Amino acid sequence: MSVPGVASHILRRTALRSTRAAETATATSRWIPLTTQTAASRCFTRGYRPAAITAGQRRALSSTVRRRFATPDDSFDPLTIERESDQVDVCIVGGGPAGLSAAIKLKQLANEAGNEDFRVLLLEKAGELGDHIVSGNVVEPSALNELLPDWNSEDNPNRFENVTPATKDKMRFLTKNSSIPIPAPPQMNNHGNYIISLNQFSKWLGERAEEVGVEVYAGFAASEMLYHPDGSVKGVATNDLGISRSGKPKDSFERGMEFHARCTLLAEGCHGSLTKQVAKKFDLRRDSEQQTYGLGIKEVWEIDPAKFEKGLVVHSMGYPLPKDTYGGGWMYHFGDNMVSIGLVVGLDYPNPWLAPYGEFNKMKHHPLYKNYLEGGKCISYAARTLNEGGYQSIPKCAFPGGALIGDTAGFLNVPKIKGTHTAMRSGMLAAESAFSALAGTSDSEGAVFLFDYEDKLRSSSIWSELKAVRNMRPSFHSPLGIYGGIIYSGFSAFISRGMEPWTFKHGGRDHEATKAADQCKKIEYPKPDNNISFDILTSVSRTGTNHEEDQPVHLQVADWDKHAQMDYPKYKGVENRFCPAGVYEYVEDESKDLGVRFQINSQNCVHCKTCDIKDPSQDINWQTPQGGEGPKYVMT
Repeated sequence: MSVPGVASHILRRTALRSTRAAETATATSRWIPLTTQTAASRCFTRGYRPAAITAGQRRALSSTVRRRFATPDDSFDPLTIERESDQVDVCIVGGGPAGLSAAIKLKQLANEAGNEDFRVLLLEKAGELGDHIVSGNVVEPSALNELLPDWNSEDNPNRFENVTPATKDKMRFLTKNSSIPIPAPPQMNNHGNYIISLNQFSKWLGERAEEVGVEVYAGFAASEMLYHPDGSVKGVATNDLGISRSGKPKDSFERGMEFHARCTLLAEGCHGSLTKQVAKKFDLRRDSEQQTYGLGIKEVWEIDPAKFEKGLVVHSMGYPLPKDTYGGGWMYHFGDNMVSIGLVVGLDYPNPWLAPYGEFNKMKHHPLYKNYLEGGKCISYAARTLNEGGYQSIPKCAFPGGALIGDTAGFLNVPKIKGTHTAMRSGMLAAESAFSALAGTSDSEGAVFLFDYEDKLRSSSIWSELKAVRNMRPSFHSPLGIYGGIIYSGFSAFISRGMEPWTFKHGGRDHEATKAADQCKKIEYPKPDNNISFDILTSVSRTGTNHEEDQPVHLQVADWDKHAQMDYPKYKGVENRFCPAGVYEYVEDESKDLGVRFQINSQNCVHCKTCDIKDPSQDINWQTPQGGEGPKYVMT
């Protein structure tokens, strides 16, 4: 399919999203129906044009008429309609720092080689780049300096201006009412680093990608891997639009599209849905440990200017989390009187009564944080899981026809609390390998294998950096809990410096750590005061989340009643507590044997993936909803 055909596909989809946005406004009050600006209206109000136009390919758009169905037809199978397809050199799934860095590097190499026809296409499920990006971010600029040396130069009119140099570090151990200074490990020294909004940074990086000729298509949710007859990856397909909740096509039905590529790079972020598919197919975890995860919950506040300390970086451990639960808080002062505040909770916590959102509310009331927040205003809320497995949990990253890059592969440095630089560098290394592999073959369509990508990773700073801190996170599994972890981490950071001849193993998978409710102390959380702490639905309303109600539920549970029978008697509604968006509920229902009915409010979903990871019965599968839906984060 030609570029005009792709652009035509975009215009048809934005028209469909315009219609869906109007329909969604009538959703029930249990869900959070937020009227958000549609992708189509943003195109006009912000002067945005599809990448097929902005990437230096100004061609006439196709006028293909969208397929419509006058009446529902139970006998109609949408899969019988052939999908449109497009052939590119490299297809990248995910518009975060890793995917965008890979795309930019590929086009830089191609342009330097005089191959301007080399096609790099990037798909992003969010309506706009950055809309789904969450991070409490103090960025180490090493990879960015290499990719775009003038990124913050005064001589560059397109420099990234929204940066705040980190000026002061604080590390605190919290008890309920006190704050005890503790030495920060060398990895947490932020001299030379910058506090940024990763949401804003991703938008800016997308503009730089389009400048060098990357075709960026936001609002396209890649939901299926495609394979050649020999089993190698052929590309990806986006999901169908206009399918009702019952699975039947509506009059707005639009078949998904296939993107065929000689190399497909998956940059989906933590626990990617396509990454799960290829990891299973190619057994990418055969030589690594299972991944372990944390849930990050954050808010952005505008605070009293008298309390603002520009460039301040604060990290805390201890309260409010119990000693058997790994995690910690942060607070970064950036921009003009803005504060990023958040809490990460390791998802291997044992007590099913624990609610990460409730712990976050408690943390904000601690004097260390409350003193800054009082008199301020909460601007936005966000939640996302992150990989915490580190060195031990890195899978095989290359597979026939593609590779894993960024956080979907698990390159976060947990003790350093940084992953943007490693994500970007992995994307750049994969780009170098992909361009070399493609340039070395005359085959115009067959898949390539990135043989040297694994070698590049092992000889890079990513590998040495993660290996040096490999034992810190699993050290918290000792019987001493947080205290043992702090002691060992101090030993590793200041004495052995990661040169230990041993490598600790992680515990079991996160969901396996969950104990029965009757074995744990029940936790009662204080009622939010609506000044510093808020109820969960108020917070979700600050995410800009929007989903069409009449579509298949993307949180896939084969049998809701069976799920309740497996989980509720033992865990007493753990799903409602681990979810930071109020998606899951057990509603009183006398018609059910349990006296409760399991309910999924999928419209609330902020795409954090916690349910897919933490659910004890492991029968919740997070699948991407229609493209352009989900949260629309601001300054996260």
